[in-house]
Amino acid sequence: MLVEKVTEEYLQNLKSVKRYSPNTIKSYKADLDGFNSYCKEYNNKEISGISEKFIKSYLMVLSETGIERKSISRKISSIKGLLKFAYLNEYINTNPASAIRGPKAKRKLPEVASVTAILEAYKEIEKDENSEMIKAIFEILYGCAIRVDELCKLNFGDLNLKEKTLRVFGKGSKTRIVPVGEKSIVVLKEYFNTKKFESIYNPLFITKSGRRIYPRLVHRVVNKYLSLVTDLKKKSPHILRHSAATHMLDNGADLIAVKEILGHENLSTTQIYTHVSVERLKSAYKKSHPKS
Repeated sequence: MLVEKVTEEYLQNLKSVKRYSPNTIKSYKADLDGFNSYCKEYNNKEISGISEKFIKSYLMVLSETGIERKSISRKISSIKGLLKFAYLNEYINTNPASAIRGPKAKRKLPEVASVTAILEAYKEIEKDENSEMIKAIFEILYGCAIRVDELCKLNFGDLNLKEKTLRVFGKGSKTRIVPVGEKSIVVLKEYFNTKKFESIYNPLFITKSGRRIYPRLVHRVVNKYLSLVTDLKKKSPHILRHSAATHMLDNGADLIAVKEILGHENLSTTQIYTHVSVERLKSAYKKSHPKS
């Protein structure tokens, strides 16, 4: 069977069975398109013709082009997923990628905005004519520590002010309930005073044209106000999520609780924020302790 055909089936499986997000599927497709092109270039169009040696030759080519180790690891993961799918569906008799291991990527600590910077951003937002909605967006991204895709999917009925909770539809179509703080509720009520919701299924946030907000718009808004108050390299909505997680741990939050709020599947993913907190403690020590 053609590699190209198996790839199409695999991506469809990720979409309809695994229920991966559109962005994740887009990344897998980009990685596998590159591998498909390499297969065509060396006239290796059949999935049965792919060997471990062939995969390693492709990885060597990638490495020589100067691609980061993190990107190579992701591409390996995509190829391994494809060949595992082919093996389970009996398109191949053995899985040539089963023994392939990617380079160990050095995990970068996420950038974090200070509490002061975030409070300063709120002051800047006050100057905007649409300040109530922008503050509400910031409040949910930072106050509830959710992803930008999750924010854009929110409906009015997902927010329960009485119970002080927010229902979030996360990765893999998994639903979680996260707490909403008192200060966040004050900001959200101010936003609700500016608009009417006719149904619990109405989008929580809409554009001026009445459409549901979308990630690129949120990126622009967050970048605009973080740029005014911080010199961080990245000023994306995810910075607010990173910051929320780090600030919770800085203030003694339980790691398991933070994991549940963030919607992480593995505790190891959440533990990266403990390293951020430790690094912040070291930095504070060096700056202020007389024995440093």
